[in-house]
Amino acid sequence: GSSNESSNFGAVCNPWETQHVPGGSSGGSAAAVAADLTPWALGTDTGGSIRQPASFCGIAGLKPTYGRVSRYGMIAFASSLDQGGPMARSVEDLALLFGFMGGFDPADSTSIDVNEPWFAQLKHGVLPTLPHALTIGLPREYFEHLGEGAALLDAARVEFERLGFGVREVTLPHTDAAIPAYYVLSGAEASANLSRFDGLRFGHRSDSATSLRELYVKSRSEGFGAEVKRRILTGTYALSVGYYEAYYQKAQRIRRLIQQDFLAAFNDVDILLAPTTPGPAFKRNELTQDPVAMYQQDIYTVPISLAGLPALTIPCGEIGGLPFGLQLIAPHFREDLLLAAGLAYQQVTQWHQHHPEAF
Repeated sequence: GSSNESSNFGAVCNPWETQHVPGGSSGGSAAAVAADLTPWALGTDTGGSIRQPASFCGIAGLKPTYGRVSRYGMIAFASSLDQGGPMARSVEDLALLFGFMGGFDPADSTSIDVNEPWFAQLKHGVLPTLPHALTIGLPREYFEHLGEGAALLDAARVEFERLGFGVREVTLPHTDAAIPAYYVLSGAEASANLSRFDGLRFGHRSDSATSLRELYVKSRSEGFGAEVKRRILTGTYALSVGYYEAYYQKAQRIRRLIQQDFLAAFNDVDILLAPTTPGPAFKRNELTQDPVAMYQQDIYTVPISLAGLPALTIPCGEIGGLPFGLQLIAPHFREDLLLAAGLAYQQVTQWHQHHPEAF
């Protein structure tokens, strides 16, 4: 989930303020980097699980294009959305790590074989550079209810303009439909993927069952936490007879419309600039009793995942002493534009060099 409070190993603390969450679901990775316990870490992004914790913890995180990094070996949540990626303090470290991670893997049926000169050079430590003066698009829908973060993003826009970037407004009209579509689709895929964890072939096995049926029921009841169960049940309902067309198929159609919104925007601009999250890290236990409010924390990251696009988050300021991140979004397989723009921004700003006081 979006807060890292439902982990089987206990809640993770945000190094900037331990009473606040680090984001999720790769919040442990983000917190470790922010606390300088490690120079970099890996995460898995399904609907924002790299980008959101990176923003909450004041570090950089990259969700590559779907299919760019092999998913072989991951425990699948939503197979059409899951994508591994790097997390680090600087975009430079992020880029170098990404150079080792990306590439075609025949063991992953969703891995895509693409060979660009910049990516081949990245594997040898040559960082991407801007091919020309880029035009940045500002999605209108992402700024309508932003609050305090709007001023920080406006300051970031000014920095990009000073660097020679052009800026114009664009529209992504189906943004509001992204959250419901995502939780129908991801829940449906979780329901299918996690059905193998039955206590016999995979996962926890109950010691107190006295029959085969009881073994299935107790193993899954004991082995899955409340949030996982909620998503499995939501997905199972959406896939059931009588609801498949009304929910699952409709969500797939919405997903296509969201992708088309992005593709239309990229006809006019090179990359998009948006917030990563609605605000800075919220307090622990603040949203645990309101799953819908928790899901809304992903409003700016989920649409990119549904479209399979690459996105980079980097810190651009602080709100109440907590980091706040911007998000750069590019067309499919154009991580070079994200990394080059992120490198340029970090060369003229210092936000990525800020550390939590205790560390």
